Amino acid sequence: MNTKIQEYIESMEDEIVQDLADLVAIPSVKGDPHGSAPFGDEAKRALYKMKEICDDMDFKTIVYEDAILCADYCPNGGAPEFGILAHLDVVPVQTENWSTNPFGLTEKNGVLYGRGAIDDKGPAVAALWALNAVRELGIPLTKGVRLIFGTDEENGSEDLEIYKKHAQFPPKVFTPDGSFPVINIEKGMLRLKISGNTGGNYIEFRGGNIPNAVADKAKTIMRRVTADKVKAAIPEESAAKFTVTERGDNIFISCDGKAAHASTPENGVNAITALLSLMNRVTDEPALQELEKLFPFGETDGAALGLKCSDESGALTCVLSTLAIMPSGECEGTVDIRFPVCLDLETVKSKIGSVLESHKLKYEVILGEEPHIVSENSEFIKQLLSVYEDVEGEKGGCIAIGGGTYVHNIEGGVAFGAERGDTDYHMHGDNEFITAEELLKDAVLFAHAIVEICK
Repeated sequence: MNTKIQEYIESMEDEIVQDLADLVAIPSVKGDPHGSAPFGDEAKRALYKMKEICDDMDFKTIVYEDAILCADYCPNGGAPEFGILAHLDVVPVQTENWSTNPFGLTEKNGVLYGRGAIDDKGPAVAALWALNAVRELGIPLTKGVRLIFGTDEENGSEDLEIYKKHAQFPPKVFTPDGSFPVINIEKGMLRLKISGNTGGNYIEFRGGNIPNAVADKAKTIMRRVTADKVKAAIPEESAAKFTVTERGDNIFISCDGKAAHASTPENGVNAITALLSLMNRVTDEPALQELEKLFPFGETDGAALGLKCSDESGALTCVLSTLAIMPSGECEGTVDIRFPVCLDLETVKSKIGSVLESHKLKYEVILGEEPHIVSENSEFIKQLLSVYEDVEGEKGGCIAIGGGTYVHNIEGGVAFGAERGDTDYHMHGDNEFITAEELLKDAVLFAHAIVEICK
């Protein structure tokens, strides 16, 4: 069976890549909602492009409230008992930082570049072709399969609430929105909007544009300082890079860091906190200094906020991911926290809330979720690991992550793919990619999972 599935998937490589290209071409970043497009026009367009692809394959499809698509294959009738959940929305891009068109799938030496290539349009296409392979090869199933394609994973997963109004999730669900082998523990998440006043020895400050990523760009325009003073304050050795320009009475400073997902901030360089640190070396604004004390450059564990802790699910992470300061000194920013299973949401909210208030910062909870845990002894996980080991030829196991996957609030749901090993696929960053080889391997692996679970 392994050979038949692999041969079929490889024979359809051009069609698989073309489907991915058609989806990547749609800039499905969340947009302004309206009655027929709850997550914006582009997200809706991606949804109906996927429906068109599924319809062309003759799968039974249904769309709920222009938000979420189901494609079913139930050869024996009845409700589907296994589901694969993927999303078609993507995070924003800074086009100038890409070496290719982010919304045009570009192949270079077997690597496919484009926003959504790994998160999550590539894995979504792989899941669809996996199901098509099982059907076209006539492999018998006794249980039905449902593919679910949503459009709001990156901004709170309200699409899943819409789904639950109309249907139940199958008893077994995985999402290819994480890493192989199997993710069975996801840390809790707390995302806050903070605001306050930092003083006004500058004209503006802007850094970051994605709430769940380490900011790789920040800039400020300062006054009453000199370019020479700023340049002298730049550390000789710094992971961040600074550019200082004098224009009349104003000093323009830009900072380049390194983007990373908010769940793994240690892999990035936060341009916001780096620039704050530099500004505090050349100006005397107590409130700005207090902000730096709460979010020191290079710190990712929330120690300054009194949150540092860790357990078997990993260490707590904390990122000041966006920050804007107006000429008046009024500031607004976003803080992203991923906390291990030894804590609960209320405890984290209480701890950080009291610290922020003591520093005269207001806060508002944007997103809050408890940790998600599925026993590694569950039948479902054992089935997935068995398939992984058989197809990939290596030992599988369960892992814990700080990132929230699409199944975070689905009982018994786990993540199965699509990142492999230590490869940096630039998820949520510039030049996101998946290799053509891995795209096909994902489809083969998902097909075997379908057969194992539904045989």
